[in-house]
Amino acid sequence: MNRLTTWFTTGLIVFSLALVAPALAQQPLKIGFGMSLTGPLAGNGKAALIAMQIWAEDLNAKGGLLGRKVELVYYDDQTNPSTVPSIYNKLLDVDKVDLLVSGYGTNVIAPAMPIVMQRNMMFMTLFGLNVNSKFNYDRYFQIMPAGPDPAIGWTQGFFDIAMALTPKPQTVALVGADAEYPALALEGARAQVKRTGLKVVYDKTYPPNTVDFSPIVRAIQATNPDLVFLASYPPDSAGMVRAANEVGLKTRMFGGGLVGTQFAALKTQLGPLLNGLVNYEAYAPDVASKFPFLDQFLAKYQGRAIKEGVDPLGFYLPPYAYAMMQVLEQAIKATGGLDQAKLADYMHSYEFDTYVGKVRFAKNGEWSIPRMMTVQYHGISGNDLEQWMRPGHVTVLAPSSYMTGTVLTPYQDNKK
Repeated sequence: MNRLTTWFTTGLIVFSLALVAPALAQQPLKIGFGMSLTGPLAGNGKAALIAMQIWAEDLNAKGGLLGRKVELVYYDDQTNPSTVPSIYNKLLDVDKVDLLVSGYGTNVIAPAMPIVMQRNMMFMTLFGLNVNSKFNYDRYFQIMPAGPDPAIGWTQGFFDIAMALTPKPQTVALVGADAEYPALALEGARAQVKRTGLKVVYDKTYPPNTVDFSPIVRAIQATNPDLVFLASYPPDSAGMVRAANEVGLKTRMFGGGLVGTQFAALKTQLGPLLNGLVNYEAYAPDVASKFPFLDQFLAKYQGRAIKEGVDPLGFYLPPYAYAMMQVLEQAIKATGGLDQAKLADYMHSYEFDTYVGKVRFAKNGEWSIPRMMTVQYHGISGNDLEQWMRPGHVTVLAPSSYMTGTVLTPYQDNKK
């Protein structure tokens, strides 16, 4: 009787395990992150989130990863760095996510780094400028085509174009918001100043909550600089462009590091006020032939974005957000698991095919080859969106492999 009981009990245990094992295998593979869904960078964050959701839907339609459906677990970081640590602790301790990625931008990536490092997690990040220079973390990876020295790569195009002018410029004004990204961009600009021998006649920051930018532009104009390099977030990008037009800023080149002009909201809001500005972009319809692989993604993204009231162009951040997830997907498939060390080792060693082209990482987790574009806006009339969806209003100045024309100077003569 005891033997029969033992057999029966053992059978129940085996049967129970047989039922539990498939259930465990079917648990979703959770990828956690914070994202700016409110606050100054909400427009960017929402656009990135749509791209990531499209990736998860595409992948799940093909069976997911490692035989598991992928689930995105995310919280609104409110574009507030102070919210980030608690979000990432919750993702790991409460939600028990398998992998971490970042939200959009330097300001919300940097505060996540200590937690990521403490937990020895591999960390895919989205458009943070030179964040890992402070941490030197070997499991950090970045989707942004600024190259292995991002602060330099971010500013290289603007200064190379300027120094090719005849006669060469002699002076420069440096200005930006007192925040993480502008500080790093201005750091890169100062390195370019040292390289080129330019004389700095103005180098100041302003509070992020600044509303009236006219006094700043007037103070810059008083120094009569040949170049004005600005590092700014969307609200102050708009404010500075408006002030430059209202005050009548006179300089040979103005722009360089404005976040926001890449998105439909500011493109349509500012319209012809953008004429003459030299700034960075990740894509322009004028070089569509260089990005044939984007057609499929943009068709999906744009239809969805219009319905959800998010950036309807999707030229800047969404393809890179999707590419970030493609890199993760390819590394997981190649290593056959979720081991953080193995994933990081693989990502350091191999090249990835993505919607934004081939991606290979340098030792510090940045792109091994820079490819950020420097462009000049021109011929913009009115505030309609349609003109931005076709070639003719964006001249690509750098890199040379994407170049469609040369810069027009001085700035004030090309604001029409």
